[in-house]
Amino acid sequence: MKTAAVVGAGFGGLALAIRLQSAGIATTVIEARDKPGGRAYQWKRDGFTFDAGPTVITDPNCLSELWALSGRDMADDVELLPVSPFYRLMWPDDAAFDYSNDDVALLRQIEELNPADVAGYRRFLDYAGKVYQEGYVKLGHVAFLDFRTMIKAAPALLKNKAWRSVYSMVSSFVEDEHLREALSFHTLLVGGNPMTTSAIYALIHKLERDGGVWFPRGGTHALIEAMVEHFERLGGTIRFGDPVRAIETDGKRVTSVACASGWHGDFDAVASNADVMHTYRSLLGDTPRGKHASRALQRKKFSPSLFVVHFGIMGACPDIPHHSILFGPRYKELLSDIYDRGILADDFSLYLHHPTASDPSLAPEGCSSFYALAPVPHMGKLPADWSQIGQSYADRILEYLEERLIPGLRERLIVRFHYTPADFAADLNAHLGSAFSLEPLLTQSAFFRVHNRDDEISNLYFVGAGTHPGAGIPGVVGSAKATAALMVQDLL
Repeated sequence: MKTAAVVGAGFGGLALAIRLQSAGIATTVIEARDKPGGRAYQWKRDGFTFDAGPTVITDPNCLSELWALSGRDMADDVELLPVSPFYRLMWPDDAAFDYSNDDVALLRQIEELNPADVAGYRRFLDYAGKVYQEGYVKLGHVAFLDFRTMIKAAPALLKNKAWRSVYSMVSSFVEDEHLREALSFHTLLVGGNPMTTSAIYALIHKLERDGGVWFPRGGTHALIEAMVEHFERLGGTIRFGDPVRAIETDGKRVTSVACASGWHGDFDAVASNADVMHTYRSLLGDTPRGKHASRALQRKKFSPSLFVVHFGIMGACPDIPHHSILFGPRYKELLSDIYDRGILADDFSLYLHHPTASDPSLAPEGCSSFYALAPVPHMGKLPADWSQIGQSYADRILEYLEERLIPGLRERLIVRFHYTPADFAADLNAHLGSAFSLEPLLTQSAFFRVHNRDDEISNLYFVGAGTHPGAGIPGVVGSAKATAALMVQDLL
């Protein structure tokens, strides 16, 4: 039986491992931390359950497919709860917008903002459907290993004006600035600046419209645990708490994996779900390929980081939906501070996650759990000492939320802690503390991203946010499908 190792037990690594094990390849997942998840880690504190990372589940079919490969049903292992509205969007001028796939309610709200934009939204939805078909259905699970593949995709990209930004394309359809922000902010969920990210990413709107937005009962980590359970049921093996120290090669092929504990394993193929820079610079750092590839990656643009405040409070908050976006007074200018100027701005745009709105069991009875997420510059643009400024920045966020949305928040606090760019770097080996790996620019997408199979080491593969198609749960699960197809073809 052929053997494979997957470095890292994030969504992408686990999805790949399930596909390989389902295909009859004996697969071992090696995870540095004490439990799986990667960015989808989880903490339990004072009776509260806090998810670390992704909280928005879209395209549940891409997940259920992992179980269907072996004739199983995902619903037997984890329950996905529908979330509605998908998001409540709020602005400082008191405008609010409940974003969902309820056409009647959606169109009514658009008409209240600007009647002329109803027709424009319908045209945008048609456009989003076209780029969804081209960018996600046709190309989202296909590896771009050579430039010819990119050339074949070029006509569709040109036809759909992929060179334009999402914000620019949205603005060509609707006039109201609230709507322009409401229909373009999604790229931030995969690390992209709406002002520079390719309009192809408008496909996210169609993805949510068709597949809905979901949340696993027990938190996002419950889905991770279900993936682990399914993988082990198939016969797969997972090692926890043992960081990989080296991917060993004979120059042209991977031969083995060496871990910090001294454990050593020989494999027919290795796939890395670790940070792409960490993989090349550290795990392959003694090889010519590792040195060359890491130098090339240093010239690329990486996505910003995140600052996340987790907190649990006394009392229920029935008027606050599961997902909220609190826009600040600036949009384009704040994005420029984060992506270009490396400024920790005085104003915020926040994503507020309120999981107890869907699953009250994630907090003690009569309590609520939250996290507030602020995009911030990565450590290459803002080399701040987060151990010094993190507490005060978290205080500012909580004060802002109390003034704007949650009266008496600080008096009701039971537990709080925060997670900074430095934590992304330390816990996840994330280059520059980036939360999403390579920035999803058109010039860093598809063929121009780290390839799903290395160009020189023939049995080294990549899965996750740094490779095609990119970040986000559908993206990294899609990368697993693309990478698994290559590995199965190569090994079997």
